[in-house]
Amino acid sequence: MTAVTERTADTAVLPPRTAVADLPAGIDLRRLSERPVLPLRHPGRWIAAALVLVVLLNFGQTLFTNPSWEWAKVEKWLFSPAILTGLQLTLVATAISAVVSFIGGIVVALGRLSPNPVLSTVSWLYVWLFRSVPLILVLIFLYNLGNLYPTIGIGVPFGPQVEVKTVTVLSDLTLGVIGLSLSEIAYSSEIVRAGVLSVDQGQHEAAKALGISRSRQFRRIVLPQALRSIVPAYVNQIIGLLKASSLLFYVSLLDLFGVVQNLGSTYPTDVIPLLVVATIWYLVLTSVVSIVQFYVERFYARGALRTLPPTPLQRLRRRTRAVFGGAR
Repeated sequence: MTAVTERTADTAVLPPRTAVADLPAGIDLRRLSERPVLPLRHPGRWIAAALVLVVLLNFGQTLFTNPSWEWAKVEKWLFSPAILTGLQLTLVATAISAVVSFIGGIVVALGRLSPNPVLSTVSWLYVWLFRSVPLILVLIFLYNLGNLYPTIGIGVPFGPQVEVKTVTVLSDLTLGVIGLSLSEIAYSSEIVRAGVLSVDQGQHEAAKALGISRSRQFRRIVLPQALRSIVPAYVNQIIGLLKASSLLFYVSLLDLFGVVQNLGSTYPTDVIPLLVVATIWYLVLTSVVSIVQFYVERFYARGALRTLPPTPLQRLRRRTRAVFGGAR
């Protein structure tokens, strides 16, 4: 044991002594330590940044110098009543579908994780089906649901049922929300399932040891911890849902994209400005959702990070203090 200890001590001390001994004679270590440390230069990064900046400036120049963009017409259509009506429908359909798909995703995820073979098989088949079929196909099938089933009802299988006409119950907005929700549930269920599986197995075992029921385990122990990974990923999924709502135009719903398409047919000379208007509004909506996503991720990172990442406002304050503090 003594020999090992001495060898370890020698090994720990030898490299510094060897490094000092290997230095050329006549070098003053004190003066060497006082020399400033210069950061490593990266000329390739600056060249790449300059090239990107040149491309961006050229693109920005074309935006404001090319008369084909017709920015005056963009300003005219940006807040027109028709555009705002379509924007409202897009927000309503996205909000309802986001809530329904999140709740449905929890149910389907629990079904896939269930030890019951019927529930797990049916949940797996649901995810497999709606992840395989394009959303536009789902919407078109639902739009023609009245031809497939003129009446819908509920009751005893092969027995008496209460039936109503499909057209009177399912409006265009209802069909659009159902189509979006059915497709998004398949994706959100996988997000929820991944979040539940990310919870440490010891949490489940500790809850079982305390005699907590399975439903209470999920509500009070598993789900709050799983939300740390579920919510940020699902907020990102809402951005995809927002853009997917543009397909509602194909089931006769005049959302933002549908209004732009109709106005473009009515005013053929304003097609480009109308497309620019739609692009601006989608950028605004996704930016708002992205800001919400940042604060949601920051909120759920409280138990995982020692120091939370600064908010954009905090970064601005730090930079302002650094600039004005240095000026003083």
